Formats: sequence, structure tokens, C-alpha cells
Amino acid sequence: QVQLVESGGGLVQAGGSLRLSCAASRSIFVMGWYRQAPGKQRELVASITSRGNTNYADSVKGRFTISSDNAKNTVYLQMDSLKPEDTAVYYCYYWISTSGGNTYWGQGTQVTVSS
Repeated sequence: QVQLVESGGGLVQAGGSLRLSCAASRSIFVMGWYRQAPGKQRELVASITSRGNTNYADSVKGRFTISSDNAKNTVYLQMDSLKPEDTAVYYCYYWISTSGGNTYWGQGTQVTVSS
């Protein structure tokens, strides 16, 4: 079992910035963020591996940056140049390959971008 504790999020004007954090109870294998806007499916925002390999959704490339502190088992999502369409609940996730692969989820944090 892996526990995830998210922090950050909130309300910001368009063009502003926010930073999300997610601390895991064990070493990072693959972690990242999904988001879900009202009436829409959950979508992958960004991910990072223990080796530092990153992946981003096309919609956030150049604006969001994912990073990690392996010593703290924590990942960060720096969100810059935020747009109203970034408004969603952001969910941290943790994936590990044991037992065929398991995914754990954070509680979610609301990000609201006003125009």
C-alpha cells in the first residue's frame, strides 16, 4: 500500500502560476498527475520516472514542469501561464510494477483558473 499526500492548488487568474506537491510513502517508481474537469474524462497531465524521464500532455507542454526529489519521495508540478481550460481537479498518482502493476491515487486538489 502506498499513501499519497497532495498539497497546493487553489484559485489563480489566467496567466498566473501554481505549484502542486505530492509526497509518497515509499520510493518513486513512476509518479505524476492526472486531471479531471467537470463533464470530461480524466486525462494524464505529466509523469516522471525514478530516472527522471518525463512525459507531458500536448496541452501543457512548455507551460507545466514536473520534477521530483527522490530523497523526499516527492514530485512537484509547476504550472505556469495557466489558462481557464486548466481548471480541474488534479490527482497525483503513483505506479509501481510489482504484482503486474498497481496504481495509487491521491485525494485530489482543485485548481481553478479565472479569466
